Amino acid sequence: MATLTEAIDIKRKMFFQHDDAPYCCLDVSISTPTARGGQTLVRIKMRNLITQAVFDKTFKAGDKFKEPDLGLVKATYLYSDGEGFHFMDQESYETLTLQPDMLGDNKQLLIENTVVTIQKFNGNAIGLDLPQLVELTVTYTEPSFRGDTSSGSVTKPAILETGLEIKVPLFIKEGEKVKVHTETREFAGRA
Repeated sequence: MATLTEAIDIKRKMFFQHDDAPYCCLDVSISTPTARGGQTLVRIKMRNLITQAVFDKTFKAGDKFKEPDLGLVKATYLYSDGEGFHFMDQESYETLTLQPDMLGDNKQLLIENTVVTIQKFNGNAIGLDLPQLVELTVTYTEPSFRGDTSSGSVTKPAILETGLEIKVPLFIKEGEKVKVHTETREFAGRA
């Protein structure tokens, strides 16, 4: 029998099943009433792992959730085509295909041989978790000139090999590899 978790025990980044779909908790807040007999309520900001929809929902503290049948598989990104994005399972060497809508904006952080974690629900691939940092090459950025910092702006826009545009320090040039935070899409240093 699957273990049940009460709503009051749900924490950030925890997975749970609600209405036969897997969810990830993005944020949680607990409100305790001041009046006697009032119920403690748990407000959860949650993401549906299949549809990627994000919404807030309030539950009673005693509401119970099943643990979802989630599997996490290490995989390497191979290529994309008209059918979707293809990854190779690092253990079984089978090819897993994810549809573009399953990736959302994460497709701008994928280059060949990136190792990711693919989420499977009931045996079917439903999404992926990227590493904390990815290394991408700068394909276009304006050259910086002496005195650019006098305007107070110490960053400039740069377009990376995947089409992602981020702000980089003035000393970054075209052709350099940079590290990018996958959660914030911000410059994290030279590679």
